[in-house]
Amino acid sequence: MLINCVAYENGAKLADIPVEDISEYISRPGCFVWVALSDATPQELAQMQEEFNLHPLAVEDAQHGHQRPKVEEYGDSLFVVMHLVEPSAEGEHCVNVGEVDVFVGKNYVLSVRNRSQQGFLGVRERCEREPELLRNGAGFVLYALMDAVVDRYFPVIDALEVELESIEQQIFTQGGAARDKIKQLYDLKRRSMILKRAVAPLAEAAGKLHGGRVPQICMSSQEYFRDVADHLVRINGSIDAMRDTIGTAISVNLSMVTIEESEVTKRLAAWASIFAVCTAFAGIWGMNFEHMPELKFRYGYPVALVLIAATCSYLYYRFRRAGWL
Repeated sequence: MLINCVAYENGAKLADIPVEDISEYISRPGCFVWVALSDATPQELAQMQEEFNLHPLAVEDAQHGHQRPKVEEYGDSLFVVMHLVEPSAEGEHCVNVGEVDVFVGKNYVLSVRNRSQQGFLGVRERCEREPELLRNGAGFVLYALMDAVVDRYFPVIDALEVELESIEQQIFTQGGAARDKIKQLYDLKRRSMILKRAVAPLAEAAGKLHGGRVPQICMSSQEYFRDVADHLVRINGSIDAMRDTIGTAISVNLSMVTIEESEVTKRLAAWASIFAVCTAFAGIWGMNFEHMPELKFRYGYPVALVLIAATCSYLYYRFRRAGWL
């Protein structure tokens, strides 16, 4: 679906134009066309390929989707793939992974958004408010799109970190439900890996757009792409730290479970020892031998009860002091 198709000249918006007039505008000096598509059909991509002379391999990748984040050069044009990670409508603990494919040439920008509800109208408005920067052409538009995508990663990782802190507190403040906590931690780890797969390859690819041999399209915007790369490196570091913390939390949770089970085992062992004494005394005096002096002792029964009670009380006292009861 076509979102918009706008022509720009010298940093200023000329007009919204029909797709059929694209070739006319991109032939003008100092003019470029910015087209935005959402969930494009093969027919729409074929039309754009004809208007912008897009490379067939890049168009094929855009049609198939589910590409790894990357930056590829095709002659004097670029093909950039970025993942859109955003909260899902299915639930609080779900994330939706979309994709935006950006074709960039010296006089055009084509963005194709797939499987995402969040558009880039705000990016276009931001660029139009900065005509001095928009004069840099398609390279600056590519930076603005990349910056918007990367900025959307920050709320996701912040939410993951808040959830992780909450689970960590529950490990020490709430007993039981250990399996639920481990399930939450593994679910958190799964979502962090989704973000990792979006950020790490893009951080590597963004390094091609500043310093060293930079594509001509991005030459005038290198410092902006360096800022995007710095943000990606910072997010990537935060994800790695969070994954380490999740692993530690899982280990601590399992250790807490082991400690709780050990406490239960000690209590059971202490009570078993106490009742074993009672059983031993009762077993000895319950034997049916004929010659047992205690059987004819007048105060034997109360003395036996007192002895059993005293021994059990002493064992209870010792176990209590040892922390087993």
